[in-house]
Amino acid sequence: MSAFHYQATNIKGEKQKGIVEAESIKQARQLIRDKGFILLSITAAHQKKRIVSADRNILYRRSLNSKELALMTRQLATLLAAGLPVEEVLAAVAEQTEKLKTQGLILSVRSKVVEGHTLASGLRDFPKAFSNLYCATVAAGEKSGHLDRVLQRLADYTEQQFAMRQKIQHALIYPVIMVVVAISIVAFLLAYVVPKMIAVYGNMHQSLPGMTQVLIALSQGTKTYGLYVLFLLIVSASVIRWRMQRHLAFRVKMHYLILRIPIIGNAIKVINTARFSRTFAILSSAGVSVLEAMKIASTLITCLPIQAAVNEATHRVREGAAIHLSLKQTRYFPPMSVHLIASGESSGQLEKMLERAADNQEGDIARLIETSLALFEPAIILVMGSIVLFIVLAVLLPIFQLDQLAS
Repeated sequence: MSAFHYQATNIKGEKQKGIVEAESIKQARQLIRDKGFILLSITAAHQKKRIVSADRNILYRRSLNSKELALMTRQLATLLAAGLPVEEVLAAVAEQTEKLKTQGLILSVRSKVVEGHTLASGLRDFPKAFSNLYCATVAAGEKSGHLDRVLQRLADYTEQQFAMRQKIQHALIYPVIMVVVAISIVAFLLAYVVPKMIAVYGNMHQSLPGMTQVLIALSQGTKTYGLYVLFLLIVSASVIRWRMQRHLAFRVKMHYLILRIPIIGNAIKVINTARFSRTFAILSSAGVSVLEAMKIASTLITCLPIQAAVNEATHRVREGAAIHLSLKQTRYFPPMSVHLIASGESSGQLEKMLERAADNQEGDIARLIETSLALFEPAIILVMGSIVLFIVLAVLLPIFQLDQLAS
């Protein structure tokens, strides 16, 4: 059976949207008509475009955010632990889902399972929604017969990633607002307020202080060239983004450059190595071989130089080298993580030590973010205060000179 999205109208002329399961598109149309609806459009859930459309073709997004994925994974694990078959579990989760797109996605996976495919095979049809890590872990869980426990681990992981992302986003709200407000205030002062105040000094037949002359030059430059500079910055950012998407060598160079930035570069190293350790631990616990686990975990590393170094480490492990020595040679993993992995290799508890390494690195990330934000906020206040002080002094200095001449 397959899932089909449809749009129809009822006898009152009201639009209806929904999903119906059927063996074919013909049967799906008949089921919709049996409900008393007039069909407007219908599409198979696994296809991108509508088969029939009253107005225009609409592309469907086939992705899930972290919150939706974590909730779905938790529901799957809970129902599988209760002993229900996979196809019934997927049907129940789809029924529980409120969003039609997510429901169609789950029912499409169910259709593949009903046809005889594995759950992992059905998930792989939607790479935007289910990552390589997710599919490989599910496949390993199916092979080992512990799919419910594997899904519980996946749910913990996705919830943890979602919580960390939310924490970072919430922590950045206040600093971002401060930066935007500070830039807006300075731009407004330079473009509109300062010129009116300095126009008074135009008729003065005496030289202005150097600070005032600098402020006048900045104000005139902002008013004359401000929009051009903003346009140039937007174009430059767009070009850099385009080149990073299209040219791998340029993207690698930019990533190397970012890694050299003192605080940001260190944060990127810790985030990527922590993600690798956590993913490696999940895959190892699911029964995936070490080489396959390292290969899959490396694909989740977003920084290309670190990814290349881990790929080289994987190649050394394939040739017989120890895991901790191979990762140590990358020079991206912190000494604590390397020692923990070495301890896990020697004691046969690699999975547990990888989890400890990931916990340790994620703790470092949290502390780094908190410290950076704690320093960033007063730094913005000091910079803003210094700029405002400069503007005030530049405006008032000529007045002080007039008072001195008058006395």
